Amino acid sequence: MSEMSAEPTLVLERPETTPERARPPLWLTVLRAPFEKRTWKELAYLLVALVLGCVAAVYLFVGIGGGLYISIFLIGLPILAGIFLGARVWGRVYRALIGGLLDTPVPAPPPFAPRPGLIGWLRGVATDRTSWRALAFLLTQVVLGVVVGYVVLIVGVVCAFIVVSPIFWVIDHPVNVDENGVEHHSLAQIGDFYVETWPSVIAFALAGLIACFVMVWVMRGVCWLHRQLALALLTPTSRDRQLTELQASRHAAVQDSAATLRRLERDLHDGTQARLVSIAMALARAEERLATGGDPSDLIVDARTGAKEALTELRELVRGIHPPALELGLEPALETLAARCALPVELRVLLPTRPDPAIEAIAYFSVAELLTNVAKHANASHIWVSVLPEGSGGIAVTVRDNGMGGALQPAEPNGESVVGGGLSGLASRARTVDGRLVVDSPPGGPTVVTMLLPVAVPK
Repeated sequence: MSEMSAEPTLVLERPETTPERARPPLWLTVLRAPFEKRTWKELAYLLVALVLGCVAAVYLFVGIGGGLYISIFLIGLPILAGIFLGARVWGRVYRALIGGLLDTPVPAPPPFAPRPGLIGWLRGVATDRTSWRALAFLLTQVVLGVVVGYVVLIVGVVCAFIVVSPIFWVIDHPVNVDENGVEHHSLAQIGDFYVETWPSVIAFALAGLIACFVMVWVMRGVCWLHRQLALALLTPTSRDRQLTELQASRHAAVQDSAATLRRLERDLHDGTQARLVSIAMALARAEERLATGGDPSDLIVDARTGAKEALTELRELVRGIHPPALELGLEPALETLAARCALPVELRVLLPTRPDPAIEAIAYFSVAELLTNVAKHANASHIWVSVLPEGSGGIAVTVRDNGMGGALQPAEPNGESVVGGGLSGLASRARTVDGRLVVDSPPGGPTVVTMLLPVAVPK
């Protein structure tokens, strides 16, 4: 609602849905597989992974083995720690390789945060989960990238050679001698059977051709294993993602607090302070008029009026910091918001237990901003607000309107805080307490914005 377009023509028209492209039949998929770009990229990946796997095997053997051997000396520990930390570089290489050749984006884990001092740095490396997981991935590459990759590539080359073997049979005239000394113009020998006639040579080549089509899918299966291992061992863990979101939400909270302080300072300087200066000047002029025997009643009236206006502004500022209505609970505070809204608001609040004051403040200010945005942008005639228990033990604050829709779900921060107004600001505010914002607003409406919040602030 706060991020919907101000021009109705941009949101009222429903986009045309493109029909799903029909899948080709299975036989056509199998026949086209060897000639697709994906197949050749996967072949290139297996070749590069074979070379990198060999280098990784040397790295693990020489680096870790040598590091453990010289760790009896003091200089060996930093070298061993550097070898462990170097696994992050390997992880970066494989993430780029898998993203470029296997078309699978692999998110990067958070960077290494060294602790102060040599002992702290060594301890940080020893407890760095990302390095250990990258080392585990390198160990799998010794088996999957080198051993399995070598077997798959060699079998693939043999199958390709069998396909073109009739050419060599005609040009090179290979000869095999059996145990009885009889020579055979044979390309291959299978037990006591010799591939030495045109029908057998053609059948042998067709078998190799079928094997080539089979090997394409074997190669895809091996590459699938590479993808799954990379996604399991080279990506951020759930703990890493939670830590990143927590850091982003804390940064957003700090920026939001700083913005609030700047706003209060500006309002006090430009509003209340100016009125107090005006009152002081009016009282000084009244004092001068009294000293000369004049009538200061009009100046006193102006000063009294200015004092009332300054008091009103101060109350509004205090209400912006912490609404007095919240002292009675969230439901009375929301009733006050509903009564002030320019549109009819239907309110429903059902809270078995009262949330923390910080949660109530987030819910109150979020509903206040959503009501304002609906009145300004949604072209709605009615609003429904509900605060109900949520299945996971929290509360669901929902604002629904019958307006024109078109609001967008705020994007995830990706480690960067989003501070400001609109739905992005509300989502950022919810993340500060491990909550989230869900927007359902198809073009033409209705718009439903739900903020899922915990009952208590997470510790």
